[in-house]
Amino acid sequence: MLIVKSALKGVVPGFNIASDFAEALDKKVQELIKEAARRAEANGRKTIMAKDL
Repeated sequence: MLIVKSALKGVVPGFNIASDFAEALDKKVQELIKEAARRAEANGRKTIMAKDL
């Protein structure tokens, strides 16, 4: 898991974070990373950059 639940709480103080939210967010982040990697590869790069998002 890439997402740290305790770090999420710092983003939204005063709110609780459900465990299923952290898991769903982690899945979306992993999908974003994989898509960025595909874009970088399609552009002949091995480095994923912010512009790949």
